[in-house]
Amino acid sequence: MNRQPVILAVDDEPINLQLLRQILQDRYRLLFAKDGPRALELAAREQPDLILLDVMMPDMTGYDVCKHLKADPATAGIPVIFVTALTDAVDEVAGFDAGGVDYITKPVSPPVVKARVQLHLSLVRMDELKASRLEIVQRLGLAAEYKDNETGLHVIRMSHYARLLGMAAGLNEDDVDDLFNAAPMHDIGKIGIPDRILQKPAKLDPDEWEVMQTHPTIGASIIGEHATGMLGVAYEVARTHHEKWDGSGYPAGLKGEDIPLAGRIVAIADVFDALTSVRPYKKAWTVEQACDHLRAQRGLHFDPALVDLFLGLIPQAEVIMNKWAERE
Repeated sequence: MNRQPVILAVDDEPINLQLLRQILQDRYRLLFAKDGPRALELAAREQPDLILLDVMMPDMTGYDVCKHLKADPATAGIPVIFVTALTDAVDEVAGFDAGGVDYITKPVSPPVVKARVQLHLSLVRMDELKASRLEIVQRLGLAAEYKDNETGLHVIRMSHYARLLGMAAGLNEDDVDDLFNAAPMHDIGKIGIPDRILQKPAKLDPDEWEVMQTHPTIGASIIGEHATGMLGVAYEVARTHHEKWDGSGYPAGLKGEDIPLAGRIVAIADVFDALTSVRPYKKAWTVEQACDHLRAQRGLHFDPALVDLFLGLIPQAEVIMNKWAERE
């Protein structure tokens, strides 16, 4: 059963609290406070989903209360809507500067109060769902790496490399975020590869290599096709990060710009990190050696324009490499 959202209403005039009760009591669980200190106490203890906050109160103004809420990590995420008779633009600016998300003027209109409350509770819910989805995606990516005897730091580093390259390639902020959060899913298909092949310490024979080459298709089927958004990018990344610019990659033998941009970016980020990391079968290459490999494979394995962009990002990449270095 879904939990009933909790709203804290704060006003020093009882009649105003009574009006808010009449407007909202049918859909929400309500808490009430008549001053700032009581509001802060209830907010910390009850963790309401939203706060309706008067501005002009004795001792502590609503702006002061909001600033205290935003300074405390325990309450900083609670959206605050100011409800006040102050109507000047400067007052609205002060409310937003204090950390409020909206501004309702008195005398309040019941339809406006209901609509604004519902809107901001919906936004909170959307943020929660997005955060939960991202965590699930990241943990699935880590599951694939653990099965492949990785520490999990590989997916962190290569995701940051992918974000760097995506920004340099001109992706907008939302697309870069989708790429960053989708990149850990690139090898999710390895969950479907038998351990005897995935963890074999020696070179794979032709039959084993044929099985290994199915992991992009398995990964794409796990994620499923999505028209847009982060899962859409994750599908493209899982399916195409082993395709090559010259058409010699797998599983579909895509060539050039027929390979989605996200797949081309992750291919470079993944290989660069693999080359510069210690693996059971090899020592870590130097950054210079890895860059030489990218240059040698420019126009063969990798998109030549993206290689050029990435080579210009090596100082930033080295910061990531050092920050997320493997530890003994």
